[in-house]
Amino acid sequence: MSHTSGRPADWEQLVHDNENRLYRAALAILGHPQEAEDAVQDAFVRYLERAPADLERPGAWLMRVLVNGCRSRLRLAWRRVGPLPDDLPAPGPEERLELEELWSLPPADRAVLHLYYYEGYSTEEIARMTGQRPGTVRARLSRAREKLRRLLAEEE
Repeated sequence: MSHTSGRPADWEQLVHDNENRLYRAALAILGHPQEAEDAVQDAFVRYLERAPADLERPGAWLMRVLVNGCRSRLRLAWRRVGPLPDDLPAPGPEERLELEELWSLPPADRAVLHLYYYEGYSTEEIARMTGQRPGTVRARLSRAREKLRRLLAEEE
């Protein structure tokens, strides 16, 4: 990727290809639309400032930077995850209850679920992105799956 005046030649394509999946991941982790937008913007700024010129997988690099940025945001003392945002689309009351249950998971568990099921990363890749051991990632996935099983069993 060639850089000209601080911007990659295919900058618009890079943003187009990655902004929606980065936003979904940030929203899953942070639970707040505005913070998710800010986190995505920060990831793209970091890309412009720090990405290696010979980067083979810019989407994976962006996701790793985004996840780390979201973790930093969650560590801030004033940051508290509240209830599910009202503007999050949910087709009906049953789906909203399921989302509320998912939102009750710790942010690290939500991040692992999103990266594994929606982005298709392996537990080893998620471990590298989040700075956890692969066994910790697998344990988080297992715990989240069990919580979902209990939720579905209660609804039957």
